[in-house]
Amino acid sequence: MDGSSAARLVGVALYLAILVLIGVAASRRMHDLRDYFAGSKRLGFLAIAFSARATGESAWLLLGLTGMGAAVGLKALWVVVGEVVGVTLAWMLLSRPFKRLTDRYDAITIPDYLEARFRDGTQHLRRIAALALVVFVTIYVSAQIDATGKAFSSFLGWDHDLGALVGFAVVLAYVTSGGFVAVVWSDIFQGALMVAGLALLPIVALVSAGGPLAVWDRLAAIDPDLLHPLGGAGVGLAGLLSVIGLGAIGLGFLGSPQIFVRFLALRSESEIGRGAAVAVAWTLVADTGAVLTGLLGRAIFSRPGEALVDALGDAERVLPMLVEHLMPGLLVGLYIAIVLAAIMSTVDSLLVLAASALVRDLYQKIYRPELADAALVRHSRAATFALALVALAIALGVAHAAPGRTVFWFVIFGWSGIAATFCPLMILSIFWRRVTRRGAIAAMLTGLVAVPLIKLGLVHLPGLGPLLAELSELPPAFVASLLAGVLVSLADQPGQARLKSAGVTEDLGDAHRPRGA
Repeated sequence: MDGSSAARLVGVALYLAILVLIGVAASRRMHDLRDYFAGSKRLGFLAIAFSARATGESAWLLLGLTGMGAAVGLKALWVVVGEVVGVTLAWMLLSRPFKRLTDRYDAITIPDYLEARFRDGTQHLRRIAALALVVFVTIYVSAQIDATGKAFSSFLGWDHDLGALVGFAVVLAYVTSGGFVAVVWSDIFQGALMVAGLALLPIVALVSAGGPLAVWDRLAAIDPDLLHPLGGAGVGLAGLLSVIGLGAIGLGFLGSPQIFVRFLALRSESEIGRGAAVAVAWTLVADTGAVLTGLLGRAIFSRPGEALVDALGDAERVLPMLVEHLMPGLLVGLYIAIVLAAIMSTVDSLLVLAASALVRDLYQKIYRPELADAALVRHSRAATFALALVALAIALGVAHAAPGRTVFWFVIFGWSGIAATFCPLMILSIFWRRVTRRGAIAAMLTGLVAVPLIKLGLVHLPGLGPLLAELSELPPAFVASLLAGVLVSLADQPGQARLKSAGVTEDLGDAHRPRGA
């Protein structure tokens, strides 16, 4: 092993060791189920802001969005716009009333909140939520495990499956031991690595490439469409739909459980303003840095008129190639850790979320309410392990069955499924007094079914299919879920009367009242 390879391995080993130590330290602060799933609701704004952003991003940021920047150029900045708007709205409009309502209901999971908000004695909402989380979270996690294999293969030349197994083992080591607290603590560390790495690399690449004007001229010679905000589609229906589809990725921040459970865990709503500032700044720097990294990589590695595949092979290799080209061995090891941080900060959060759906929201609440917390924590660790194994099997299977896959679109399917199932209902539950239990069930089922229906079926229809493919599955599924919730609620007059008599309208009034009023 040469000195450069040894330096890389030292950087990776140090990063992985820190994560395991975080898990050990966090396990000493975990005493019951509230600790395991919500950190006992005593976390501060900095921890929550970094954790929410590190969780909301993933392998798609370091590999997918950089690859998109290389492939489509400035058009990828519409993702940045969508994410900044989504993060801002989530923190400034949704988090405060949501925090008040979850404190009022003493909820420690999102299905806890939904069941209390809609006075659902049938537990249908809890079952649907748990099903959606287990299905889409498992797909999402499998995409991250696949990306781990890609990262080790690109940076270290390891076999894809071996890299996936190593990342899988480390995540399990600290998540199963420390639960939600370990996830949040590790997210602070990993989120700091991610934003620092994505801020530094474009600066180094820009200097290496000769400055902004040289890069602009080179990109114009390679492909003028890289510098057009609508890309190659130009001004037209297809171009407009593709831009809407990219920006609509930000819809997933408006109620996705893996993000909103962080608001639930805040120790006080007074933390929200400072947390919002940190989260928005993090998003702007990291996402813009990712797009610029891809653009600069394309400028450095492509020749005029050369196709993307000839220059980079796989667009999602642009960040590893740029790091290898510009950085010394020790910093290459650091960037391997940054990519792993993006992956693992999402995997850990999703695994805890899915485990909470199985153990807290199904097993305890429906079948075994008498179980003690100690037993439930053991079951939660077992569920985390089992779900991770299923995700690993899916990741390895997809890697061998579809070698031309991209991390970005693999991730977006899981992200869209979670967002379409939960986000429209979360918005309605916070802002609309008239949404009923039946409306809530209709909204969740519509979102749950619409994403796979569009992605796997409707996009193949002649005429409509290509337009839906440009738009992507999330916007139409989101709208369909929202409409289902509204229309069914308006038709459910008995349900509205029950909500009013149960005091839900008063709950919402209190949630939106200015503090101290």
